[in-house]
Formats: sequence, structure tokens, C-alpha cells
Amino acid sequence: MKRRQFIKASILTSVTVGLGGGALWLSDEADKSRLTINGVLATIDMLEKQPLTTTGMWSLNQVLDHCAQSVEYSMSGFPKHKSDVFKSTIGKLAFSAFSTKGKMLHALDEAIPGAPLIQALEVDMLGKEQAFIRLRRSLVAFQQYQGDLAPHFAYGMLSKADYEQAHAMHFFNHMDEIKTI
Repeated sequence: MKRRQFIKASILTSVTVGLGGGALWLSDEADKSRLTINGVLATIDMLEKQPLTTTGMWSLNQVLDHCAQSVEYSMSGFPKHKSDVFKSTIGKLAFSAFSTKGKMLHALDEAIPGAPLIQALEVDMLGKEQAFIRLRRSLVAFQQYQGDLAPHFAYGMLSKADYEQAHAMHFFNHMDEIKTI
């Protein structure tokens, strides 16, 4: 009997702490006005002119290429997907929470499932310039894209507006590890 009470109390405590933490995280909203392709492009224009470094596991080029890859896959299709059950439950819930918050949190050194590994490059001016060009081109192509968008590998079907917000949140989450020198 005591074991059952302990398990119930543990579950109740975990749920209470989880809901409280989730509510606290959601209550601190980000500036959603920048969560557009134009907002990302404006940030890119500003960052390109500065000497940058990363505090994470990936080089600046890898981060920028990864962000471009995600935008490109939204139009062409992601190579691997989470299960349909995952996408319709956890994935849908995660996107809804991120969208409400206006901020995404994810593992910043985790590649897109099934995507080719992005080669680590020295962050020289030519490499940095090429990485920014690829990201800018992918974002402009997305803005102009008129076809059906591919389902997201974790969130499932997203509207163009939802994808735009997802791409912006993804980019700004990665920018948490990019610093000016």
C-alpha cells in the first residue's frame, strides 16, 4: 500500500512540477514580430558584417548550413520522419508550445534526421560568406515558393505561415550560440 501511495505522490509531484515549469516557460514570451523570413533576413544582413564565433559544438558555417538545409527540406521533403503517432501527439504539442512562446528550444548540435552530415569548415571569410549566401537563398526561395510544402519530420503538416514561424524560431534558437568577437 505504501509503495502505491509513493508512486501516486511521485507522479502527481512530477506532473505538478512539469506543468508549473511549462507554464513559467510559456509565460515569458519572445518578441514574435521578428519571427518572419524578413526578420531572419534582416538579422543575417546585420550578422554578415560582424566577426562571429560560436559557443556550441558546430562551427558558424555548420549552423548556417543546417538552418538552410531545414528551409530547403520544407520545400523538397525531409529525408526521415518521426512516426505519425509522434508527429500527431508530441510533435504537434511541441510546435504549439514553441509557437505560443515565440521561441524554440532544441538540441543545437542535432542534425536533421537522415540529412547528410554538414562538413566542419574553417570559418574564413569565404566560407562564412558562402554559408550566409546559402541561407539567404533558401529563405528567399521559401518566400517565393508556391507549391505544396512537405510535412515537417517532427511536427507533421504545417501551413506556410507556421513553417515561416518555425524557420525563424529555429534560426533564432541557433543564434543563441553565435556571438560577436
